[in-house]
Amino acid sequence: MKKVNVHLRPMVDKINLPTVLKTTVLPGSSLERLFFATQIGEIFYLGNGVIETFLDIRSRVLELGASTGGYDERGLLGLAFHPEFKNNGLFYLHYSVAGTQGPGALPSSYQPNPCKPDTLNLKWLNRETQYDHIDTVEEWALLSNGQPQKRRTLLNIKRPFLNHNGVNSLNFSPETGNLILTTGDGGSGYDPFNLSQDDREIAGKIIEIDVDRNTLFDNTTIATRFNELPEPIQEVLTVIAKGVRNMSGISFQKFYDQYIKYVGNVGQDLVETIFTFDQYKSVPVTELIQAEVMKTEPDLEGFINLGWRGWEGTFPTSIIDNCSTNPAFDEKIIAYYDEAVKTSTLRLQPLTCYYHKDSRPDKFGATALTGVQPYIGNQISDLTGNIVFIDLARNEDSPPPHRGVLAYTNPRSDCKVNDFSIINTDYNFGSQSSYYVSLGTNLDQTKLYLGVYSSMNVTNYNQGTIFEITS
Repeated sequence: MKKVNVHLRPMVDKINLPTVLKTTVLPGSSLERLFFATQIGEIFYLGNGVIETFLDIRSRVLELGASTGGYDERGLLGLAFHPEFKNNGLFYLHYSVAGTQGPGALPSSYQPNPCKPDTLNLKWLNRETQYDHIDTVEEWALLSNGQPQKRRTLLNIKRPFLNHNGVNSLNFSPETGNLILTTGDGGSGYDPFNLSQDDREIAGKIIEIDVDRNTLFDNTTIATRFNELPEPIQEVLTVIAKGVRNMSGISFQKFYDQYIKYVGNVGQDLVETIFTFDQYKSVPVTELIQAEVMKTEPDLEGFINLGWRGWEGTFPTSIIDNCSTNPAFDEKIIAYYDEAVKTSTLRLQPLTCYYHKDSRPDKFGATALTGVQPYIGNQISDLTGNIVFIDLARNEDSPPPHRGVLAYTNPRSDCKVNDFSIINTDYNFGSQSSYYVSLGTNLDQTKLYLGVYSSMNVTNYNQGTIFEITS
């Protein structure tokens, strides 16, 4: 693939960890502004070189880092503007709710052991008390006086663990006009309760929400399964994919009269994966619930399945059996063999995969896929029409500073796994680490924005920078 060089132009610095980067036009304005949300609960926008505060919900967001040694995957994770935001002022938030901290669903970290069947298929029992926190999806409105105000709650989701809550988790579909929520599998590792493949579970899915229907219903129910939701909410939800481990949202690229969708699934031990699809079957939640009641199988022909937890990218999900006498003979064992077989022909084939260990000189070892965006601008001509993605940091044994990775792949429609290439950048981060935590575009996808943080400790404040990626 062609070698691409870009320039990183700093736009904003000394901010908290940026989880969402996107642009919109404020009501009463014609200027497209860059909005950025921070993990701790701030939303700012940049217009004419000046940073303005749009909303501060830090008091609503769960305290981060206090019980985790500083690393945290909760917080303000999603921000999306209604397609008619310029006229109606509606926008949507996804965040972890203050005061909802629980003990977690398991007393210790989870590691499946194929030699011990009782470790492979656990059940999430005592959900009323054994959970980590509650996430919420809310509808807000920008009032005529310029002040945002919460209007209603769409979802309250009880999460079993602190991680895999998604990031950039709310995006509107230009195809259907619906809000799309990407929910991670609930966390820990290896999806202990197999929530991602269970059609009853909210976790591990890509969900469409018709926010223009049942607009007066305010949902106070806290749920983990679809059947626990009140009927007015069930009626506005459809599921378009399962088998999600954790992802950084969904992005769309218009191609003639259709939209190509891109999603990335963060890997467990081996591989990071980018998927693409255009056609898909959307299954109403009411049909899933009816099938459960009637004890029948729902019609899932054409339904998108990303394969987790039976598959990690193009590999059956494996665990490593360490050979202490000779590490060269370390053995990889298929942890969920039956599930790998069951989903082998049903799962969506990846667009591209990149690996946690890769010694090829033009590749890199991955840590976590943190953003995927199509680029159709002309300023960076070598990237026009391609898919740009970022990884949190190179997986290397060398000491800090750590460096994130910018890369790209080509679109293709022949169901073959595609190659990828690193994008070279010229910015000197000096002695500080530079974790690539978020990737965004403007409304017509002709500009790219990169969020960088110099620490993985969310309580190390004001260490973030937002760049525009230019030629």
